[in-house]
Amino acid sequence: MKEIMIIGAGKIGSAIASMLADTGDYKVTVSDRSAEQLAKIDRHPMVSSAMLDIANHASLVRAIKGKFAVLSAAPFHLTGQIAKAALKADAHYLDLTEDVATSKEIEALAQNAERAFIPQCGLAPGFVSIVANDLTSRFDNLDSVRMRVGALPRYPSNALTYNLTWNTDGLINEYIEPCEAIVEGRLVTVAAMEEREELSLDGVTYEAFNTSGGLGTLARTLNGKVRTMNYRTIRYPGHQAIIKALLNDLNLKNRRHVLKDLFENALPATMQDVVVIFVTVCGWRNVSYVQETYANKIYAGIVAERNLSAIQITTAAGIATILDLLAQERLPAKGFVRQEEIALKEFLGNRFGRVYSPDVMPMRHVG
Repeated sequence: MKEIMIIGAGKIGSAIASMLADTGDYKVTVSDRSAEQLAKIDRHPMVSSAMLDIANHASLVRAIKGKFAVLSAAPFHLTGQIAKAALKADAHYLDLTEDVATSKEIEALAQNAERAFIPQCGLAPGFVSIVANDLTSRFDNLDSVRMRVGALPRYPSNALTYNLTWNTDGLINEYIEPCEAIVEGRLVTVAAMEEREELSLDGVTYEAFNTSGGLGTLARTLNGKVRTMNYRTIRYPGHQAIIKALLNDLNLKNRRHVLKDLFENALPATMQDVVVIFVTVCGWRNVSYVQETYANKIYAGIVAERNLSAIQITTAAGIATILDLLAQERLPAKGFVRQEEIALKEFLGNRFGRVYSPDVMPMRHVG
């Protein structure tokens, strides 16, 4: 029995708690400063809740002390505080952050850690890095790595062809912050919302454009080994043009609170979503120039006896899988652990990671 602390009682935090508790192998405490959010957590004999203010460092350390691991499902700007408390409390640390600066801060903290510090354990960054790294291992020499991921409504009904499916602050951060990429063999920074392209999967046309954070640490791992590498978010055609108008023409990139208010009061949330993953690697194998592609769609469904959206399933399953592998001593137990250090076969063979396998459907579609 492993005791786990989850910080953040939102949609993702509650989904993680349900998945872990359903196994009977984890005793979970979900903490949040909002009593309203905690009240929404499904009752389960293996799940308890606790009011906690992350700003109070001493209280946070006391809450984590004695736990096997702390999992951050809090907004990206709070994860650094949680990581520092985990270091002080001598607990393993995992998070879902897509924020580049935060991940570099956690990597620095992990240099002196006696426990594992594993950021970016969600979908993108996270699973997509594990997939891309697995594809690259099949080549003698690499040319390009292109990673594309989107969490989309199945039934879009507005001009943005979009519904809110996850944390609004994280979404806005991806749309505004600089993006890492490898261009002609050099690790560089490129602008978010640029370099639009179109792609097709199962007869559906999508657009994709630069967003921040999706490469995780894989760009630095492959730096000097690949000519071109980039990450782009998938949306339905037309989304990028409207978002760019909001960010640039109306200057909402410098008024994030206004943009957040608009999104949360004009774009309805939905449980009827689909996660699209499209990773393509080109390079040389046995002198021939070849391409390998991973393409997958994951839908909303029932997991751990709960109706979960596709983004809840993929994100919660990602961090639950990494925790499970850590608990089974199949990952390094101290220091900084990169997503690309995790074998795709190990991930998909895990009881949580199986939701990503196109050959296994442990849920029924909802909606």
